[in-house]
Amino acid sequence: MGRRPMAHPTSSRAAPVAPPPDTAAPAAPSGLCPAPACGAEHGNGSWVAKGDAHGADERHVHDHAHAPIHGHVHGADTGGWGRRFALGVALNLGFVAVEAVSGWLAGSLALLADAAHNLSDVAGLLLAWGAYAAARLRPNDRHTYGWRRGSILAGFVNAVVLLAAMGWLWWEAGTRLLGAAAAPAPGIVIAVAAVGVLINGLTAALFMAGGRRDLNLRGAFLHMAADALISLGVVLAGVLTWWSGWGWIDPAVSLVIAGVIIAGTLPLARQTLHLLFDGVPAGIELSAVRQALLRLPGVASVHDLHVWALGTGGPDDVALTAHLVLGPDAPSAETVLAEAARVLHAQGVGHTTLQIETTACGAGCATAAVGSDRAALHAGAGAA
Repeated sequence: MGRRPMAHPTSSRAAPVAPPPDTAAPAAPSGLCPAPACGAEHGNGSWVAKGDAHGADERHVHDHAHAPIHGHVHGADTGGWGRRFALGVALNLGFVAVEAVSGWLAGSLALLADAAHNLSDVAGLLLAWGAYAAARLRPNDRHTYGWRRGSILAGFVNAVVLLAAMGWLWWEAGTRLLGAAAAPAPGIVIAVAAVGVLINGLTAALFMAGGRRDLNLRGAFLHMAADALISLGVVLAGVLTWWSGWGWIDPAVSLVIAGVIIAGTLPLARQTLHLLFDGVPAGIELSAVRQALLRLPGVASVHDLHVWALGTGGPDDVALTAHLVLGPDAPSAETVLAEAARVLHAQGVGHTTLQIETTACGAGCATAAVGSDRAALHAGAGAA
């Protein structure tokens, strides 16, 4: 018995190919098309549903910006973070100039070191600002995910720079402790450092809210909070020096502050490095995601499951791809995909890409997907 002509591989209304009586294959679930490459490779009648959920007739779900459950909008600066970065940079540049001149006049190594550290933090703010602006850019044909990953890189660089600065401060403080350092003029030290607490604390407050959900903004917040803590330590050292005249107080306080900052920055460095290598984002349990997919009606197995971060914007920047293998009694593909998108969004996944299959075709699944894409391309060219 001859075969009927095969419909477009990515159409939801395409009927499955009727198999010969002697090689009967399992019927496809409602709405699925046969995948010729997988079927030819394995002889098991597998079907692959692939496409983009932007149209009602396609079988590949991409839950991004078009569904009500997803609220991320590229290009929007709803928190006014650009203005906050500009204000933070302006405040800190002005303070660096005042602190450097004051440290030179007072002969205070602590003030000069803090000024140098603040200057590095201005560079860090500029880097974070650039990454945040890049993350607002829309995707294009060359960068299909946009530039949001730049915020992960900026967070990592910020953490590394801060750790390096604290390492230098530790070294300098240790050198001064071992030597016979003269006590600086405490009056100037206290006054300038107190202004530093105010400036750095205000700048840190600008990024406090964003730091709870965005690693890039968290890096900026940690930088400025660390500066406020350093300035507070300098004030304390100035007061103790004024009271006692001991020269070792300044470097001793610096050692303690540097240790606290290093302990708080190491987790940020580890987390951003993890994301740069496509690690599963914090708060996502891969085993829980797999079990949630397996509990969907009609899903027999799940394979090729991958979860990674597109940026540092929380669930909106978490992406997932997976192959779902449906059993013979599975509901329609539309039902499975809609429920999968809902379940995955509850798991903290904002971008969902799923491929539906009717049998586990193993290593041939990749061939099936390629075959379907080529068939679709050929059909489109023929229609043109």
